[in-house]
Amino acid sequence: MGLVNRLLTVLGSDEDAVVDASRQLLAVSYSGDHGRHLSTLRPATPLSDAALLTNASGEPGIGHELRAEIPTADRVDVIMAFVKWHGIRVIESQLRELRARGVPLRIITTTYMGATERAALDRLVTEFGAQVRVQYDALRTRLHAKAWLFRRNTGFDTAYVGSSNLSRAALLDGVEWNVRLSAVATPALIEKFQATFDSYWHDATFEPYDPERDRDRLDDALAEASGRRTHDRVTLSLSGLEVRAYPHQTEMLEQLDVERIVHGRHRNLVVAATGTGKTVVAALDYRRLCERTGDRPTLLFVAHRREILEQSLRTYREVLGDADFGELYVGGTRPERWGHVFASVQSLTAYGIANLPDDAYAVVVIDEFHHAEARTYRAILDRLHPDELLGLTATPERGDGTDVRAFFDGRVAAELRLWDALKAELLTPFHYFAVADGTDLRSVDWTNGAYAVQSLSQLFTGNDARARLILKALRDKVLDLDSMRALCFCVSRDHARYMAEVFGRAGIASATVLGDTPAPERERHVADLRAGRVQALFTVDVFNEGVDVPSINTVLFLRPTESSTVFLQQLGRGLRRAPGKAVLTALDFVGHHRKEFRFDQRFRAITGATRAQLAHEIREGFPFLPTGTQLVLDRLSEELVLRNIREGVTDRWATIVSELRAHPTDDLAVFLRDSGVELADVVRSDRSWSRLRRDAGISVAAPGSLEPRLLKRVRSLTHVDDPSRAGAYLALLSDDAPAYDNADAQLQAYGRMLFFSLFPDGGGFQSYDEGLRAVRQEGAVRQDLRAVVELGLQRAAHVTHPLAGDLASRPLRVHARYTREEAVAALDYVAVDGRKPNSFREGVLFSAEADADAFFVTLNKSEADYSPTTMYRDYAISPTLFHWESQSSTTVASRTGQRYLHHERLGSHVLLFVRESKVTDFGGGAPYLFLGEARYVEHRGERPIAITWQLHTPMPADHFAAASVVA
Repeated sequence: MGLVNRLLTVLGSDEDAVVDASRQLLAVSYSGDHGRHLSTLRPATPLSDAALLTNASGEPGIGHELRAEIPTADRVDVIMAFVKWHGIRVIESQLRELRARGVPLRIITTTYMGATERAALDRLVTEFGAQVRVQYDALRTRLHAKAWLFRRNTGFDTAYVGSSNLSRAALLDGVEWNVRLSAVATPALIEKFQATFDSYWHDATFEPYDPERDRDRLDDALAEASGRRTHDRVTLSLSGLEVRAYPHQTEMLEQLDVERIVHGRHRNLVVAATGTGKTVVAALDYRRLCERTGDRPTLLFVAHRREILEQSLRTYREVLGDADFGELYVGGTRPERWGHVFASVQSLTAYGIANLPDDAYAVVVIDEFHHAEARTYRAILDRLHPDELLGLTATPERGDGTDVRAFFDGRVAAELRLWDALKAELLTPFHYFAVADGTDLRSVDWTNGAYAVQSLSQLFTGNDARARLILKALRDKVLDLDSMRALCFCVSRDHARYMAEVFGRAGIASATVLGDTPAPERERHVADLRAGRVQALFTVDVFNEGVDVPSINTVLFLRPTESSTVFLQQLGRGLRRAPGKAVLTALDFVGHHRKEFRFDQRFRAITGATRAQLAHEIREGFPFLPTGTQLVLDRLSEELVLRNIREGVTDRWATIVSELRAHPTDDLAVFLRDSGVELADVVRSDRSWSRLRRDAGISVAAPGSLEPRLLKRVRSLTHVDDPSRAGAYLALLSDDAPAYDNADAQLQAYGRMLFFSLFPDGGGFQSYDEGLRAVRQEGAVRQDLRAVVELGLQRAAHVTHPLAGDLASRPLRVHARYTREEAVAALDYVAVDGRKPNSFREGVLFSAEADADAFFVTLNKSEADYSPTTMYRDYAISPTLFHWESQSSTTVASRTGQRYLHHERLGSHVLLFVRESKVTDFGGGAPYLFLGEARYVEHRGERPIAITWQLHTPMPADHFAAASVVA
């Protein structure tokens, strides 16, 4: 190079001189402990690239790449279905260097198939300083993931996701496929990895592993998972000596709290399918009652079989951590202390229920409560008057028409929802097929919210063309008709007998089980179905207790089912788990329906979708169903369902008016209950209870000048769900409401929230008193507003809590729901003579008056599509940890960023308001659930800053399920 430059100078071309070539920095070398030089390999794949590694000839092996990645990581997260000693040996020097550098190493694994080696986990903890968490639940372990995440302070994060477990074969010579991700090439996937891993890490079912404390437990769990050992535990999950509730059970316990604390109801019914843990819920509920009272209230647990009582007693003992708790009273076993008794109804009857004082037991639990109408059960219910009565049942409606909800004023306190049970793997997944059958139902009589049974029966019975189509669909969807165990729901006895004959002629052994079928004959037919001598049972009585066959693997809906509740209960007949039963096949035959028929209610009930989301879900083929479950509509069925939904939205008002005209009432709650109409059908931007009554010819107070404007705001109060706010709003909307200026400070605070709920733009008023006085002049509007507030409180789903400290006087309660207008008014961020709620468009605000930052988070930022680029910005990591990203312009050094990160030292507060989606079925903006105060835990990056907040109060189970990326 020097010679070339001298020659160029001689030639007079020194401006073309050759300069030193640029060099790329390939590695950073540094010294470790005691001056030891640490070498760093380079990954074959650049840190900014993505790649697929298959251990093929000529490409780097996953083992080499991991050894090259570990030395440059600032944090390593590993999730492995199982961990082997020989897999660790391949990377042990890198792991030792990792510990020497003080780099956090977190590992999640399971007892899946008993494949993990305890010696490997012991070594990871003791020799390499790893934090290890283990999922012990052998019955429901679903984690099969194998992945590594390497976090770097430079932002060049990388990850490996694929088939390689931490074993020698997987890392060196196995035929394994692994995808390499990078924060540069695939940032959304890296974000999802981090979000999912952190959520697992903080999930209570992944428990910290300490070799000194947990080695025996791990050995037992591995032996059990591999089939080398079994146990007789009856609980669903154990952590040391404490039984923990699954998420669906936690939600049911919270629902019981709402009934007791919010509504003052102490006779409650729990409904959940057999095998889903009702007894565990009852035991956990009793434990919570014990914790609140500081002692163990007297308990009577009643069932009708010894096996149930023995299992229930074991469950209570494990939940309470007390092997001596409770006594049996069944057969020849008789209690001595009588304080906590698990008794059969037969033993109590023989003893003489009248011999027990009516206040003998503070808590009474009755299992299989659908038997409550029997004389022996009624005697117990009539005699005893406990502080808490809890009924447990899988079938509140009996075959004889009795509905045990009548004992509870028609209510169910806690019910296990279908999707929750499927996600928890408590029920069999199902494949639902909607098949167009061409039947025209538009001229069939419609009375009392349903098709006339006689008209339907005449249309279906003897309809050979439809019957042939049903048989064809069955053969298309069921592989082996001989192994089919089908329950078929018909419209009438004649229809059931006709369909049984059709199936019999087609070579499918069939029988009918009807309400008047003699008991011996019914039992014989059910036994034949269980044994496979009969492939199909045809029934009309939806809730027939005799038809209880877990092996049912096919359900046929041979008539339109108007009630979504009935439909789910019919479907549930086939959802019981059974050996060899992988999936339930459900065939639903769809015709041309009347406009009154509500497909939207059915599909919302089985998917949980909102009305606004449903049409999109149908068109997209229901992309977000629990694992293993599918909803499939053929082309014509999809068209019919979508048309029905569209017509229901546009033409439903006339139907509702006719319903009210036929059954006039001034009570909105009564009308909704008796008609089955939803509140969202009555209260929308252009609809109201007042308009509905006027259209139905019912006398309503004359409108004032503000009525049209105010009626559009009635929907803004449908969410009110805490007693203090509801009481204040009702007082302010009453005929004798106090003037704002004469109210106390607390009522004035609620008055400002109500004012801005009705007038987001301030309404042109000069004072709050003037605005609220104008509202008092609108009698019809006030009646509508009071009606929706009362309904909202009746439907409250959470127990709410006051804020503490400096914020205690604020009219906000943790776990209540608030609109943006209410929240900003409660924080004095707006004023009648200043800033208005409708001027607030950002997701963050700082209220100087409250010295608080308020964050308004919408989890689903896109109403239509799954968006991986936004899904993992704001989410719940655990019930107490929330990941949140600031606005994109916020830096750590900015005044706002500093206030976020150092709010505790500065004395300011952080408040979190979260909602699932932007809009509701009422057509307006969705309210936010107030999660209360939060404190800073850690952050990463800037523009935006990703901050983890710790909530002072754990979020409710249902909201955590919605906010978590894995629940």
